[in-house]
Amino acid sequence: MKRPGDDVKIFSGSSNPRLAQDVCRLLGMQLGEAKLSRFQSGEVYVGINESVRGADVYVIQSFSHPVNDHFVELMVMIDALKRSSAGMINVIAPYYGYARQEKQDAPREPITAKMVADVLTTVGAERIITMDLHAAAIQGFFNIPVDHMTSLDLIADYLRKKNLKDAVVVSPDAGRAKTAERLATYLDLPVALMNKRRPKHNEAEITHVIGDVKDKIPIIIEDMIDTGGTIVKVIEGLVENGARPEAILCATHALFSSPAVERLNDAAAISEVVVTDTMPIQDLQMPKLRVLSAAPLFAEAIHRIHNNRSISKLFGESFR
Repeated sequence: MKRPGDDVKIFSGSSNPRLAQDVCRLLGMQLGEAKLSRFQSGEVYVGINESVRGADVYVIQSFSHPVNDHFVELMVMIDALKRSSAGMINVIAPYYGYARQEKQDAPREPITAKMVADVLTTVGAERIITMDLHAAAIQGFFNIPVDHMTSLDLIADYLRKKNLKDAVVVSPDAGRAKTAERLATYLDLPVALMNKRRPKHNEAEITHVIGDVKDKIPIIIEDMIDTGGTIVKVIEGLVENGARPEAILCATHALFSSPAVERLNDAAAISEVVVTDTMPIQDLQMPKLRVLSAAPLFAEAIHRIHNNRSISKLFGESFR
């Protein structure tokens, strides 16, 4: 991949520096120099230690734990870059947080996905590059360009090498049905849909399974794994309906909030957990875990955006 010119700078927040370093390595660039620290009170300090005047700047920051600290850090970095006369400020948010409230499900609830979009735009972001939003409609919350990429190609390529025959792609809810259908088409497999209801946050009850899963290996496709409680119940429901206890769980974002690791390790019906590195995954004791690198996709996006080339192929064009 041709290295972008000196008018491109890439900086990393503290949420996922390894991903940022991998992106820079693929582009043949050095990560921008910035000082990130905290005052004794917990307030964020950011110092940009090199000139960014007139440069196209990319800030890589996922909304990983502690999510509020990383969100504030991102805002402070954007403000520092804007006041340093950066030419264009592009935010790469591999995982866009606060996306699970993209609409009001009950009276007097916030729409946090829209609020975060407003804050990022107001503080100075001029483009957002993200991957597998919890709801695709969140793109419409921004009045700036949003490049919404997908990890589906990465996951599909990995699964295709396994040459699975007696398998079925399962959407754990109606919201992921289209993604499941695209993956099933790519792998030439049947698809099934589950229906669930949520009595409260991070809990779910399975009500129906639509499609034939009997004696098949279920491949579950999700956008994220948080505490793991919902997905374990999904897999238990599939096994109760005759699926083989060899489920392959696939997700883009590995939030892995406690006790996700323990739940997934203890779930005998899960044979593999396939995720990408949009979130920092380090030193986890998970023999079932397979991590796919999203760095090539983000590096290619930077290369194409800087050279005014289409990045539609990064949106999962091969599935269309």
